[in-house]
Amino acid sequence: MRFFLKILTRIPLPVLYGFATLLYFAVYHVARWRRDYAEADVARAFPEKSPEERAAIVRGCYRNLADVMAEACWSFGASAEAIKARVRFADRELIERAIARKQTILLLAAHQGNWEWLLLGAVVSFPIPIDVVYQPQRFAPLDEFLREVRCRFGGRLIPRKEFVYEVVTHGGTPRAYAIIADQTPRKSDPKQWTRFLGQDSAFFVGAGKLARFLESPVYFVSMERERRGHYTVHLDVLGEPPYEDMDDAVVVERYARSLERAIVDSPSDWLWLQKKWKYAKPATNEAQEPYREAVPARARS
Repeated sequence: MRFFLKILTRIPLPVLYGFATLLYFAVYHVARWRRDYAEADVARAFPEKSPEERAAIVRGCYRNLADVMAEACWSFGASAEAIKARVRFADRELIERAIARKQTILLLAAHQGNWEWLLLGAVVSFPIPIDVVYQPQRFAPLDEFLREVRCRFGGRLIPRKEFVYEVVTHGGTPRAYAIIADQTPRKSDPKQWTRFLGQDSAFFVGAGKLARFLESPVYFVSMERERRGHYTVHLDVLGEPPYEDMDDAVVVERYARSLERAIVDSPSDWLWLQKKWKYAKPATNEAQEPYREAVPARARS
């Protein structure tokens, strides 16, 4: 298994794109893997679009996912210089300012663009330890391989269950914590409800509390696909210290609004296969209207 995966990292990217095209055809047209979920959620999010426009979004999502898998295989064997040439940080001054102030940074990302390149691109671009919260793979050899190749430039993967311990242990050392936060919490998990793409949607809570504990700035991370295999990373400021009176709900709400804007700007670049709306908002006191406010315009370098 490891030998096969290592071989994939040595295949040139144009060849991997050829495999990606075949993978897209097999998954989208033949297996129709999760197509019902994707088509239903796109229809709910964009009722104003025509059936043809919605179908194009779904097809684009599958094509982009196949490309992400091909690009991930290539990047696991690529040099730091090659990664830098393909992942550009448009708002890098925000990161550099926090580093200069010796602040810990909280990065809230999503399954948008090429999330596999975010860690590699950030590690080779900024002189700060970067830890990513992740869910370990059930197949141990695959998990071991992914940890090895994702962290080869110095990043670190933290299993979700160990995250609190890691934060407490390294709380005094300036670093960046990256969390992909667009998935839906389990029914039993604490959550915050808000309107997102026209739907009542549940989001994970705790980012605001974590930011206050660490006295860290919080940035939403989005990726703009410039062309195949080339991305620009943008940062939206979700919060900055001092926090004093800012509630956890503020950060969650700002995250939802920034993610919504990124999806509307480029719908096919979000992973519609993950089935965002898994259950309905309950008619209980959990369903109160959350804090709402406008999101500041994205900074451009």
